[in-house]
Amino acid sequence: MTTPQATDVVQAPRRRPLRIVAISAIVASILALLFVYPWWSLFIRPDWPPTAVTVFGTVLFAALLITLPASMVLSHGHTDRDPIRMVGDALLGVIWVVFVWTLLGEILRLGLLVGGVEDPLRSRIVAVAALIVSAVLLIWGYREAMRLPRIKHVDVTIPRLGAGMDKLRVVAITDTHFGPINREKWSARVIAAVNELDADIVAHVGDIADGTVEQRLGQATPLASVEARLARVYVTGNHEYFHEAQEWLDYMTSIGWDALHNRHLVVTKGGDNLVIAGVDDATALGSKLDGHGANFDMALAGTDPDLPILMLAHQPKQVTQSASAGVDLQLAGHTHGGQIWPFNLLVKLDQPSVHGLTRHGDRTQLYTSRGTGFWGPPFRVFAPSEITVLTLHSA
Repeated sequence: MTTPQATDVVQAPRRRPLRIVAISAIVASILALLFVYPWWSLFIRPDWPPTAVTVFGTVLFAALLITLPASMVLSHGHTDRDPIRMVGDALLGVIWVVFVWTLLGEILRLGLLVGGVEDPLRSRIVAVAALIVSAVLLIWGYREAMRLPRIKHVDVTIPRLGAGMDKLRVVAITDTHFGPINREKWSARVIAAVNELDADIVAHVGDIADGTVEQRLGQATPLASVEARLARVYVTGNHEYFHEAQEWLDYMTSIGWDALHNRHLVVTKGGDNLVIAGVDDATALGSKLDGHGANFDMALAGTDPDLPILMLAHQPKQVTQSASAGVDLQLAGHTHGGQIWPFNLLVKLDQPSVHGLTRHGDRTQLYTSRGTGFWGPPFRVFAPSEITVLTLHSA
């Protein structure tokens, strides 16, 4: 056994503070970019005639810059402070939309420059246009986030699916994110819509809520009345691992759902069988929660290798393991389709699919839902929510 060197003893405790400093610097830089650029483009560059306009804009952006991180810090881990969190979530969405459309205003600026429009009129036109577009998109995006999701129909051919399983209907909901905005009526409407879809299987593919069962019970209660002929199945998403994942698994089991915690079940229709398996979210292992962590081998242990497999795994990037395990179709969520355009471009850097049906290898297909609810900012811009009806066809 070797003796630790003195340098090891001295350096180890410094790593965490340095990491915190680095993360804080990155967050501060992002916030500065999100706020400073729109402030300069909307209130400084246009050189508004009344000085009061510039002063007002400066005070407003300074106040928002302080309020956003303060609300996030004050509400973190405290669901009894939901009103504070709602303020932070809304501000995050607002500043993202304003930043994006102020930045895109540079295209209009270039066009006006080519057209011979001089400053400061050019900058004033761009600023007003950016504010109008942002306001319209935020109002529309809020309505999109709060509305009943659209029903999306998808046909999927699975060559190994038996003829008796042909036209099996799988209804998928995901990313309901029951949270600080009380959406009990919305939840009831979603379940009523699901029950009208004549489902053989209903799947909830994770991120059920932001909070514990006790805190979000009112919004989650309608899940107990979901109707399906063969099975109701559920897997955890990454947000469950912020708020008592095992508690949510136990709750879903208590209301009659099959919680697929690295396990499977087999359903039969028309004399043919289908394996429905589920794994924990990709972040589960890092949560250090005892017995949690995506385990495809455990989930599929003892299955007939000739049977088709429907896999529930919250994140699209888990499709790599699904393909290695010989899965025929994986259902995923997580991405929200980007939720607020053009955030989908950033999501694409982390996930192989942002939305829709994709193929991975010779056998495996992946369907990524845009999600049924929303997370954080109560806006959806060019990324509509959905309840998905997947009709499975045999070859």
